[in-house]
Amino acid sequence: MDITSLLFILLTVALGWFWFDSLRALETARNMGKYICHNENLQFLDDTVASIGLALARDKTGRRVLRRTYRFLFSETGNTRLEGRLVLLGDKVESVTMEPYQIMSTH
Repeated sequence: MDITSLLFILLTVALGWFWFDSLRALETARNMGKYICHNENLQFLDDTVASIGLALARDKTGRRVLRRTYRFLFSETGNTRLEGRLVLLGDKVESVTMEPYQIMSTH
């Protein structure tokens, strides 16, 4: 096996790992967005999140991991479309921010 073939195989394996890891992270972000909206009595719109950022960062232990940022839409009344952002550091949720919204009274 020559060096070119070995490099091609390594590149293919790395791309495969990145693709599967990205799918796993996307599902984690989607589930967390849905969970947060459910807990706050909000509607999680479109049942999806969109990846808007990717960077290398260090976690609490100092390991290099991927920091992925996702955007999702939610509504408190069904008449608005507000934006939330969810940041994953590795496989853990680092932060969630949401546009201000009206808290609906239940009485």
